[in-house]
Amino acid sequence: MITYLLRRLGAGLVLIFVVTAVTFFLTYGADIPVARNILGPNASAEQVLALEKQLGLDQPILDQYFGWLAGVIQGDLGNSYFSNQPVAEALAARLPVTLSVVVVAATLTITLSVVLGVMSAARGGVIDALLQSISTIAYVFPGIVLGVALVYVFAINLQWVPAIGLVPFAESPAGWFNSVILPAIVLAIGGVAALASQIRGSLVDELERDYVKTLRSRGVSEGSILLKHALRNAAGAGLTTFSLQFITMFGAALFIEKIFALGGYGTYAYLSAVQGDLPAMLGVSLFGVGLVVVVNMLVDVAYGWLNPKARTS
Repeated sequence: MITYLLRRLGAGLVLIFVVTAVTFFLTYGADIPVARNILGPNASAEQVLALEKQLGLDQPILDQYFGWLAGVIQGDLGNSYFSNQPVAEALAARLPVTLSVVVVAATLTITLSVVLGVMSAARGGVIDALLQSISTIAYVFPGIVLGVALVYVFAINLQWVPAIGLVPFAESPAGWFNSVILPAIVLAIGGVAALASQIRGSLVDELERDYVKTLRSRGVSEGSILLKHALRNAAGAGLTTFSLQFITMFGAALFIEKIFALGGYGTYAYLSAVQGDLPAMLGVSLFGVGLVVVVNMLVDVAYGWLNPKARTS
């Protein structure tokens, strides 16, 4: 298992290096008028040149890259060109907001998907058709419309939860949960539909295999066959789907943060791209690819635990 993990970790580090290098040369080589954007249209050419020199943008791009890379190795992602705030500090302040919503959404997604998928595969008939219909409607229903509807019903009319903002967990765990549950539901609804269908399909295939017939002939209970054997063997495809959904949730975080006025990672990524804030863009990219590597590595580990043969593949 240790060799397996080291192999996955090495591949992940290479991926991070390649993606961040490509991102750096694409952003810094795109000739974005950073100094002009900071100073405004009325700044003179001399002022623009002076700021470019101050920011190091007049140096050869390879020198800029190796300087940035050296900083990353030391934990320094540079400072924002517009706010002068360290990028690492800005990400550290905003990530807990997005992670709060994404983690709750991921928990809802995996829990509801397993329950719905298992019920649909095990019961079949009317229950299967009903759950499939609900999943289809949930998958195609626009998340933004659902978010506005939930805010109107539960926050404005019933006043059960706050309409906007995030209560820090350290300040009030109950207040924190109330402030993240609505955006988490909106973020999870499409994922539940897709993952439940994936689990249901994989589980139906597993229940038709010969080993299931053998277990039944030996008198093993249906519950044990379903949960201990078939579900474990069917979990691989579900894990892959869930990993993609978890990563996608960060991409969708911008829309959720706009609806519920949450200043998180998605908002920071959007503003850095709009402003052409190169250090912030690179910090966002570094975190994004790092997230992909970590999530895929955890999925590989989980799949290797479920299916030991995968460790040697």
